[in-house]
Amino acid sequence: MAGHTVVPCPSSRSPLRRASVPRSPAVRRCRAARATERGHMPQTTRSMLSAYGRDAAIYDSRTAAFAQYRRRLVDLLPLERGDVVLDVGCGTALCFALLHERIGPSGMIIGVDASRDMLEVAAERVAAHGWDNVVLVESAVEDAELPAVADHALFCAVHDVLQSGAALDNVLAHLRGGWVAAGGGKWAPAWAVAVNAGVLALHAPFVRDFTGFDRPWSHLADRVPGLAVQDVAMGGGYLAAGRVHSGGR
Repeated sequence: MAGHTVVPCPSSRSPLRRASVPRSPAVRRCRAARATERGHMPQTTRSMLSAYGRDAAIYDSRTAAFAQYRRRLVDLLPLERGDVVLDVGCGTALCFALLHERIGPSGMIIGVDASRDMLEVAAERVAAHGWDNVVLVESAVEDAELPAVADHALFCAVHDVLQSGAALDNVLAHLRGGWVAAGGGKWAPAWAVAVNAGVLALHAPFVRDFTGFDRPWSHLADRVPGLAVQDVAMGGGYLAAGRVHSGGR
C-alpha cells in the first residue's frame, strides 16, 4: 500500500483504523515536484488547491447550497443495513451522515480522497459522531488500494475523478455489483448565460479542468449501461444512477 495513508481520528477513541502507511520515495518526490511548480500553475488549479487545502475547514459552508442535492443523490442508492459504500472523493465527509443513517452501524463507509486537509476535517466529523464503521483512505482514486469490496459507490461533486477512466475502473473493480450514483455541476444549455455564469462561479474553486463539463457522467455511462441521468438546478447540475454488473463489467 505504498503511497496510501489511512487517516486516524484525532480522538483517542478513534473509530478509524489507526494505521499510517509510509509513502514511497517516488510519491514523495512527485508531491515535492508539484509543490515547487505551484507558482506556474493556472489560476484555476491554484484556486482548487486552496479550496481542498488550506480552506478545507470552510468547505462545508462554501458548499452548503448543495445540501439538498447531496440528499437526493444518496437517495438514488438502494442502501440497506449492513451495506458497504465507497464515497469517492469524500472530502470533509458531508455525505457520511446520510449514508450512515441508511446502512447503520453494521455497514461500512470507505471514504477516499487525495487531500489530507479534507480528510482531517472528515476524521474530526467521524470522531464527533462516534462512528466506528468508517475508514478514510488518503490517495488519488486511480491508485487507491481499497480495504474492502463494496456494494455501492457514490461520486458526489467530483468532476475531475469522473473524467479519469483509471479512477472509474479502480472503483468499479471494487464493487460486487450494486449501484453507483453520481452528481454535481454541469454546463446548462448555451442560451442559459446567467445559469452558466453562476455554475462557473460556484464550481471554479473545486474543478481542475472543465473538459467534459457538458456531460460529466459520460465516462461512467460508458461503463454502466443504462445509467439514468436527470438535470437539476435549471440545467446547471445533474444526478445520475445505474446498476453495475459484478466486478464493474
